[in-house]
Parts: sequence; structure tokens; C-alpha cells
Amino acid sequence: MDLQAQLEELKLSTQAKLKEMNGNHVKELQDLRVAVLGKKGSLTDLLKGLKDLPNELKPVVGKQVNEVRDILNAAFDETARLVEEAKIQAQLENESLDVTLPGRQMKLGNRHVLTQTSEEIEDIFLGMGFQVVDGFEVEKDYYNFERMNLPKDHPARDMQDTFYITEDILLRTHTSPVQARTLDQHDFSKGPLKMISPGRVFRRDTDDATHSHQFHQIEGLVVGKNISMGDLKGTLEMISKKMFGEDRKIRLRPSYFPFTEPSVEVDVSCFKCGGDGCNICKKTGWIEILGAGMVHPQVLEMSGVDSEEYSGFAFGMGQERIAMLRHGITDIRGFYLGDVRFSEQFK
Repeated sequence: MDLQAQLEELKLSTQAKLKEMNGNHVKELQDLRVAVLGKKGSLTDLLKGLKDLPNELKPVVGKQVNEVRDILNAAFDETARLVEEAKIQAQLENESLDVTLPGRQMKLGNRHVLTQTSEEIEDIFLGMGFQVVDGFEVEKDYYNFERMNLPKDHPARDMQDTFYITEDILLRTHTSPVQARTLDQHDFSKGPLKMISPGRVFRRDTDDATHSHQFHQIEGLVVGKNISMGDLKGTLEMISKKMFGEDRKIRLRPSYFPFTEPSVEVDVSCFKCGGDGCNICKKTGWIEILGAGMVHPQVLEMSGVDSEEYSGFAFGMGQERIAMLRHGITDIRGFYLGDVRFSEQFK
């Protein structure tokens, strides 16, 4: 078969194959284009035979080659268009969408109840002129214990047994180290220090309905001239009313914390029974919410603050404790299980 006949045969056979293509032959179409028109395709192989033709036939056959290439290129483009249309039509038929069906409502998430509680408490303190300071969860023993008037072998350390990474590095048991670090840096010539330090803390505890090896705290510190117990009580009354209702009263009971002297436990009048006695307040009319006290002079002196000239108060509360009381949550483990049904109750 001469070269001209081979060109005609290639054209006709390729056109016949293209007519058989449909929406399922996208890859086959591409493979066929490469096999016919590619650099190593059938048409390129036929072109190699031009050198063996007589000189008078080369222009004629060369023109025929160009015509066949143009015809096949156009045929491939048209077939590609038809194949794509067939593919889309098949998808429309197989994946039809009934626009009359009601839409699927997207569920919106919400902030965790502990986040909500923390943000609400922070907003109250920001409105009172406090600053919010973050700190390290992995802390030095020096800042976590010694700077809080808890030297090594002090028996009160047993109440805050924690997880040690080394002998001197541990997971903090309270956010008080943030206060010590901030107190070191504060310039009292610019005014008193008023701060809160929220965050996660860790203690080696048995997990049950009311205890967890990790929980959250917001601790507060005020240091300045002429700071008194009356300032502490006024601050705590403000917080109690904002968190539990304007009718709430507080009472202070003597207690012991190594870093405050005197120290107090703070109770709020029961928001369920109004102080008459119920199951929430265990028939006492009062609910314990936090611990507080006047900053121990030794804590001030370790930060280079003259305890004869300056005084202060400190307090600490747990977000879980506040949230459990406000929302009637009976098991602290619900905060950490990641059950969306638990979180959805507090939108």
C-alpha cells in the first residue's frame, strides 16, 4: 500500500473509532489522540516515509498529510466536546437533585461552657480595671511553690501534689506563678497592680464526680498602698452579685493558705433557696465558692516589694466549680468527655 493510501486509511479508521466514543470514553479519547497525532503516533510514522518518495510526489503527499492532520484535529476536538456533553448529561440523569426538597439545616457549634464562664468572669474584672495575664502550664518548682511561701518539705505541699517532669520542673498546681512573675516586673511608680490569671492547672488527684487531675482556675491579685481586707470583701461581693445574682450575700470564714495571712474561705448565700436551706447548699444556706486572703508579707518581700509600704489581697476560683453551681452540673467529668450533647445544653 502506497503512502497516500495509508494516510487515507488512517483518516477513515480514526474517524470510525471517534464515532464510537461516548461519555464513558474520556481516557480512551485522550489515548487515541496521542496514538494518532502524538510525537510517536501513527501520523508521525507515516511522515517518515516522505524521504523515500520521488521529488515530484513529495509536495502532493505533504499537502495530503497536512489535510489529514487538520481533519483529524478537528474531529478529535468535536468528539471531545460531544464526549464531555454526554458525560455531563449522564451525571445530570444519575445525580438529579430535587430542588423541591427542604434544605438541610447546618448545625452551628457553640463555645464550651467553661470558655463561656471564663470569658464572663474576665469581662467582669476587665470592667473593674484588672488586666488579664497568661502564663506557663509547665512551671518551675521555685515559682509554683517556693515563691508562694511553700519551701521544700513544707507539709502544705501535700495538698497540691502534682506531676513532676524533673525535680525542678512540674505541671503547675495553680496559676499563682503567673502572679509572682508579674509582681517581679511591675513598676509601682505607675500605680497598683490589679491582675487576674486564668488557665489550666494540674494536681495528682483521683477522678470522680467532683474531682479531676486537671481543672481551670482564675486567680486574682491586687497589690498597692493601703490595700485592706475591706477592699477584698468589696471585690468579692461584686463578683458574687455579677455571677449569682444581685440578691446574693457573702460570708468570710477563717482558713489557711501559705501565701495569704489572714486567709478566708468565701461562701455565697444559696441562690436556689435564698439561704433557707436546700439540697444545693446542704441545708446550710451557704455555698463555698472560692478561697482568698491578704497577701503574705513574705510573698511580697520575695518579689522585692516592701511589705511595710505595700499590701495586697489575692483570691482564686475554679471555673468548673462556678459552672457546676450555676448550671446544676453534678459530674465534673462531663466537661472533658467531648460529648456534644453535653455542650449543646449551654448554647
